[in-house]
Amino acid sequence: MTSVPPHPAPALRLPARYALREVVAVRHGESTANVLYAEAARTGSTDLPLTGRDADVPLSELGRRQAEALGGWLAGLGPAHRPDLAVCSTYLRARETWEAMAGVAAERGRPAIPLLVDERLRDREMGVFELHPPEAVLARAPEESARRARVGEWNYRPPGGESLADVALRVRDFLDGLDAVAGGRRVLLISHDAVVVSLRYVVEGIGAPVPDGITPVPNASVSVWTGEGTRLRLDEFGGTGHLVSG
Repeated sequence: MTSVPPHPAPALRLPARYALREVVAVRHGESTANVLYAEAARTGSTDLPLTGRDADVPLSELGRRQAEALGGWLAGLGPAHRPDLAVCSTYLRARETWEAMAGVAAERGRPAIPLLVDERLRDREMGVFELHPPEAVLARAPEESARRARVGEWNYRPPGGESLADVALRVRDFLDGLDAVAGGRRVLLISHDAVVVSLRYVVEGIGAPVPDGITPVPNASVSVWTGEGTRLRLDEFGGTGHLVSG
């Protein structure tokens, strides 16, 4: 009997069809949760450093400076690359990022960009582990940490929460709807790591490999897809060159 690999590499990929002229996805600036999670990883602390809702987590001081640097990048875009429309996550850290960006652009005399807010651009929901650093989950629910490692990040769904595959479904729904009403336009999205990763997966289309284990998208980074009539071509992913001088 000949053995067959359980997950053969796809021989063909069919890119998704979109008529958008350009899609630029910005991840929000550093948040207070990002700071505390990094500290927990450094020290091994199993405490819960935050309370409340993930949706209400604000930017850190560095995150605000990063958002202002993004504003400088936005103001520096020429008319041929200026977004026709911006769409923002409902979460506070994303809205604060956009407000800082728009404020800097306005101060430099750039015209206002129409803004929409869409809940499908929200961050991944972690259910019962909302605002839990991985170290805290390991201490409180080791069986869940083991399951997460076993099934992989793309497929892991915390109790009451979402897997990255779930996020990709709502991102696909959003992008399909956006393309239907804004085809031919340049659109700026202000969102989260999980959304940007999912966006890349969705645009790559049928046959795209699951991006399990992908490096996190940097805070305040810019990812750019350029329209080619019926397809979107990835030109930059997670770029942070605009932060060097900020």
